[in-house]
Amino acid sequence: MPFDNLRLASFRNLEDGEVDISAERIFLIGENGQGKTNFLEALYYLSYGSSFRGAVDGEAPRHGEKAFCLSAQVRADFDTSLPPDEIRIDCEKGKKEIRRSGKRVLDRKELVELNPSVVFCHEDFSFAAGEPERRRFFFDQTAGIVSPSYIDSLRLYKRVLKQRNAALKDRRLALLDLLDEQLAVHGQALSAERARLGTALAPGFTDLYGRVSLLGRPVELLYKPSWPLDLDLDGLRSRLEERRPDDLAFGSSLSGPHRDRWVFRSADRDFTATASTGQLRLLSLVLRSLQAQYYTESTGRKPILLFDDVLLELDPDRRKRFFSTIPQASQAFFTFLPGEPWEDYRSDSILVYRVDHGRRLAD
Repeated sequence: MPFDNLRLASFRNLEDGEVDISAERIFLIGENGQGKTNFLEALYYLSYGSSFRGAVDGEAPRHGEKAFCLSAQVRADFDTSLPPDEIRIDCEKGKKEIRRSGKRVLDRKELVELNPSVVFCHEDFSFAAGEPERRRFFFDQTAGIVSPSYIDSLRLYKRVLKQRNAALKDRRLALLDLLDEQLAVHGQALSAERARLGTALAPGFTDLYGRVSLLGRPVELLYKPSWPLDLDLDGLRSRLEERRPDDLAFGSSLSGPHRDRWVFRSADRDFTATASTGQLRLLSLVLRSLQAQYYTESTGRKPILLFDDVLLELDPDRRKRFFSTIPQASQAFFTFLPGEPWEDYRSDSILVYRVDHGRRLAD
């Protein structure tokens, strides 16, 4: 669902007021530190109820303020015959309330189902070159925007894992049989869904990365589960029981989906170990494109795309090739520095704003 408008009050350095964003593409042009990323962050907040920068809610109010408010109207793919939904977020002293058309949203899953966004930002580099936890986060997010039940399974697994780790640390042995049963049930569901996700994404990843990088050899995406996928629940329980002495020694669960890995291989080697910075940057961008494509293929709907100065990270030829492969979107927002050739990317339905100290100036 695209945004019709955005209303801001005391959010970051952005000027209070309403901004018209009823176009298929919106370009935000300005120097660093003027508020372009803050604008995208506001949209992301309205899509997920949180920031993509890892910031806590209490950091978002304008300097000197203790509260902020964001709201926007969203429509079904620019279908003006349908009344828009209104999403509103009020946050004061870190306490947040989200409403959809006046009704309080009790679970942020509801926002994911309504208006998912895919953000392309500098921090995505960690999906290519960072720790396994960061890759798991990306692929969990990809599964979650398609399947709310996956979010439930992940929450339940993490809850039981936390309880099991506490029982291991405190040596509350009487609890472990029950917790092993629960961990096996929720973990098996996660592993199965991740395996299906890997099967669905792998061919598209290899194709898209090859077309944009022109590397000359394929790069593969592989899912490496901690637990064998062919184990049934009895087998998983037995595995956990067999490994319990090691878990007790470390005071932590040493196996399970929280130890799964996603790897990138080329010529039977770890691609990320030898890839250049530019190749890794491109890999992270391709992952985000793949995320958007997977959402559309799975749901028949198109997400909102948010590009935060990432095209500048590619050389001119790769930039053109990547831009030609940008997935379908209900709406796309791009930030550019003033010296970038942003006019090369103009289209029929476009709004251009120049951002200067949080103010939006129409081009």
